[in-house]
Amino acid sequence: MAQSVRIVAQRALPIHLINPTDIMHSNLPRHLNQPLAIGTKSIAKRLVLAPMAFLGHVAFRELIATFGGYGLLFTEMCSAKSIPQENRFVSPYFKWRDEERPLLVCQIFGAKPPLMAAAAQRIEAEGFFGVDINFGCADGSICRQNCGAALLKDPELAGRIVAAVRKAVAFPLFVKFRTGWKDDPHLAVELARRFESAGADALTFHPRVAPDRRTRPPRWEYITMIKQAVSIPVFGNGDVFDRTDCWNMLRATGCDGVALGRMALARPWIFAEWSEGRETDPGVYVDTPRNLARLLMKHYDPPRALRRFKRFALYFSANFRFGHTLYSRISKVRNMAEVEDVLRRFFSDPPDVVSRPNMNFFSG
Repeated sequence: MAQSVRIVAQRALPIHLINPTDIMHSNLPRHLNQPLAIGTKSIAKRLVLAPMAFLGHVAFRELIATFGGYGLLFTEMCSAKSIPQENRFVSPYFKWRDEERPLLVCQIFGAKPPLMAAAAQRIEAEGFFGVDINFGCADGSICRQNCGAALLKDPELAGRIVAAVRKAVAFPLFVKFRTGWKDDPHLAVELARRFESAGADALTFHPRVAPDRRTRPPRWEYITMIKQAVSIPVFGNGDVFDRTDCWNMLRATGCDGVALGRMALARPWIFAEWSEGRETDPGVYVDTPRNLARLLMKHYDPPRALRRFKRFALYFSANFRFGHTLYSRISKVRNMAEVEDVLRRFFSDPPDVVSRPNMNFFSG
């Protein structure tokens, strides 16, 4: 398959951090395959799927599992209020495969400590690896409920939520959060210490302010400050698009692991590539969207399957020089049968794959 190379502006980094020789000699896989203790459990790999609302669903996680290479998978965001009564076979969100539970963390959102604690108890009883508290989502519909990133404005309440969950469960407790609502790393450090004191076993930190829709680069130096402030594992998150980015984040910040979001959507096989040093067959670009379409139809009714596929298609289309054509066509389809027709037509000739995904698709 023909490969094309795009030149994309890189963030400025000290020259000593960029060492292709280290990567070529497998230092990245060696580092990512070091075991990491998290609370009462441990993981074998330090590259994990970041929790993503409406994107980290059961079908996408099953797709990633066919490739392997990850340390943990995270569910999409689930409402703590609903979880105690949810039926996993009916709920579009609180849904999982039994095979994935040992390495699956369920992310919850809510603003009331007792409800968050009750949700965590249900998740622990179901046999998940752990629970993750969402203090990072800045979507208006979530923040208007005083959930997600809105709770960063009330550190005392956020701390009480973490403490209530810690008291209710024994399995690993994660917290995902952003810098805050102002570009103040010292506040982020205070939040990290508060979460650790309240009983968090690990943190996933995205170093952007809550209102920022990725208009500015994440401040990786803030990850360094968080890592130096706490004794629990810290996963870095934000603008890790290739092996060099991953290696540089680990070396520059000292974080314990890396959480991949948008790049996992664009290339679900990326965990196997980076953690295990595998080379991916070019045919994966043709097979992956078809396999996801099949898995979506397995787990969801047709309307839900179609909505989820369209969300995935935005990021997957970033892989191609003419990805805007692919996404435009998929966004207009009315059913999953039309999705298959679009894919067949687009891949009738080998697509022109770019070395680094088009960042214009990742701005949403």
